[in-house]
Amino acid sequence: MNQFNNNSRLGLPNLGLGVGLRNKHFNHLLENPPVVDWFEIISENFMDDFGFARHVLMHIRKQVPVVMHGVSLSIGSTDPLNMDYLKKLKTLAEVVEPAWISDHLCWTGVAYVNTHDLLPMPLTEESLDHVCSRVMQVQDHLQRPLVLENPSTYLQFKSSTMQEWEFLSAMAKRTGCGLLLDVNNVFVSAHNHGFDARHYIENLPHEHIVQMHLAGPTDCGNLLIDTHDQPVPSEVWKLYQLAQNLTGGVSTLLEWDANIPDYPELVTELFKAKTVMQGYLPEIKVHTTDATVISTPVHFQLETNHD
Repeated sequence: MNQFNNNSRLGLPNLGLGVGLRNKHFNHLLENPPVVDWFEIISENFMDDFGFARHVLMHIRKQVPVVMHGVSLSIGSTDPLNMDYLKKLKTLAEVVEPAWISDHLCWTGVAYVNTHDLLPMPLTEESLDHVCSRVMQVQDHLQRPLVLENPSTYLQFKSSTMQEWEFLSAMAKRTGCGLLLDVNNVFVSAHNHGFDARHYIENLPHEHIVQMHLAGPTDCGNLLIDTHDQPVPSEVWKLYQLAQNLTGGVSTLLEWDANIPDYPELVTELFKAKTVMQGYLPEIKVHTTDATVISTPVHFQLETNHD
């Protein structure tokens, strides 16, 4: 049996409200208290960096908890696990001592080529067996539970035989891994594929959810795109309120990765979470743009090659 199986909430704490550590805010954070409860870093940005960024990270780490969030694990790829990457990830974790390590349910490349994108999984029993085996290998290597996030998706495989929430539920229960519920990604994918976002959240194993992500998407025509560059819209706040009530309260992280506001403004956006949990929902519409209208039909689907 995997050593991380059957741990209720995996023994991981509710860290409170946090933001991503971004270089735009480095100087501010060196001169001012963080104000927030915790920070999330992009693991790859700090693996081979022993300069100013690492200095800021360790300055922050002395004050509040840090979580490592990766984008290159490629847990769903058919390539062998990248052991060089995992060694660097473990080495960084030994220095940072993160509250946990997370990544995404996706694949980022094949044949040792990294696409630098979070690509959707075929949601099948075969795929589930493959991913579960790799999750357990990663957890055994890192000697800590892995936390996996639901990505935003824009295409689906015709060969899929289950819904994403069913896949995530089975994966978490089988491996004991944690789930990072990105409520914005649920909102985006639900719009793009026509499923019920509330049903998705209601049917996850809530005892495995250890963290949530909030962000603001962009309406680009027929698709919502997970742009991380806008305030959180009302519909996402509603899903967040639902998810927090179902889980009993878990760590919350506001993602903002483009058009990043100054730090005080970022914190103000994050702290809306407090008023949302008190019953007040901000009236904020999904940002729309005419600059990049995407006309790809939302029913377009990928088909796996069985040759």
